[in-house]
Amino acid sequence: MANHTTVDYNAEKGSYYKVLFGLLALTALTFIQPSMFLTDMTFGVQLLIGAVKAWIILMYYMHLKGETLIGWTVVFAVFITAFFFGIVMIDVNNFQFADVSHITSPAQ
Repeated sequence: MANHTTVDYNAEKGSYYKVLFGLLALTALTFIQPSMFLTDMTFGVQLLIGAVKAWIILMYYMHLKGETLIGWTVVFAVFITAFFFGIVMIDVNNFQFADVSHITSPAQ
């Protein structure tokens, strides 16, 4: 026999509204943050906010909240990306030809 489950759509709609308002709040934080607080770490904070928003979208709107293998795969991919980003940032901070580079030298 078929298993029938009843779904409370009003409760589900309420959770989607909470996620939507959370994403809107994070978007507002994205615009407010560079001028209000942590101004010396804007790039890192913006990346963190973007990662949190991407995680929320993946889990709720793409319905991956109950999937364990896909969830761990996403976590692994994020950590690998963060690792290589960290290596690039170390390299950028120790760039030895910054004074002659057309990218990093101050405008004249």
